[in-house]
Amino acid sequence: MTSRVTRAGARVRGVIRSRSFRLTARIVVAGGVLVAIAARVGAGPFLHGLLSLDAPAIGAAIVLYAVATTAAAWRWRIIAARLGLGLPWSMAMRMYYRSQFLNSVLPGGVVGDVHRAAVHGRDTESVGAATRAVVLERTAGQAVQFVLAVVIVASSGAEFGGFLPPAIGIGLAVLAALAVSALAAGWASARVRRALRHEAAEFRAGLGSPAVSAQVVAASVVVVGCHVAIFAIATRSVGASVPPMQLLTLAFVVLLAASIPVNIGGWGPREGVAGWAFAMAGLGASTGVSAATLYGVLALIAAVLGAVVARLAHLISGRNHRDRQAACDAELRHLPRRIPRLGRPSEARPVEPSGLRPGG
Repeated sequence: MTSRVTRAGARVRGVIRSRSFRLTARIVVAGGVLVAIAARVGAGPFLHGLLSLDAPAIGAAIVLYAVATTAAAWRWRIIAARLGLGLPWSMAMRMYYRSQFLNSVLPGGVVGDVHRAAVHGRDTESVGAATRAVVLERTAGQAVQFVLAVVIVASSGAEFGGFLPPAIGIGLAVLAALAVSALAAGWASARVRRALRHEAAEFRAGLGSPAVSAQVVAASVVVVGCHVAIFAIATRSVGASVPPMQLLTLAFVVLLAASIPVNIGGWGPREGVAGWAFAMAGLGASTGVSAATLYGVLALIAAVLGAVVARLAHLISGRNHRDRQAACDAELRHLPRRIPRLGRPSEARPVEPSGLRPGG
């Protein structure tokens, strides 16, 4: 009986740890959130967000998204270089745009980053270091965004009736408690302790230098600032009039929700938290859902366009390189097969002790 229970428990743990279960759980949770939002506010806010799309908003979002992607690619290159990995600018931009596109259309929001790490690892023949570079790059960006969000929310809590900071504080306390519990459980294993020490050493290698850390923080601030600006554009486009400081706080709260890896192409928690936060600000849940919807559409358009342009630029560059190589090969083929001799070599004659040939 005991062995049967043990085997059943092992099978359950295997299912829970499987990739398909995690993917299914993310889809179910994100889909449930979207269904709950639609049941609460209806489909109108989603349609209003889509219909608020216009050319000026798209143009501004494309420019801001390009700046954010450039800063993020710079951050990635800095960390990759610290870990001894080469990463040209063109490759970093192309792969980062592609990863953002995949994150925008696939469940979980991290598939693009996994693909980016795998491709870079294959190209550099160092999958482990490439994976650590991507993890460090994403972790650093999320950490900077989290710190900025805490500062902004703490400084503007009075504008939300004092309700928003405690609510977010409770949520963060729950997440911290879960993280501490997981670390405490893992620390009991010697294998986990070795893995944690190894990852801590890799983290210090990637961000140990003050100059490198300052550059990574600066790049992360640019990335967050561009996405906050895109959300502000989306909020204005749906017709909401929000004071600047309040809009800044709402943007950070929504962006934090968007980073939760339980979504369907970015959709789910972002819209739910946006509706809740806007309602707490007295702006109405429908306005928040509309703004979050338009933000998601603008980000998707910018990611798709950037990925297509980066891919085309790569193809054109590769074609030009092949054309130059073909032209060089053609020139080599038209060269004479043999270089004509200028004359017959003189016959070898003995050298006298003085170093001169006879008669020379």
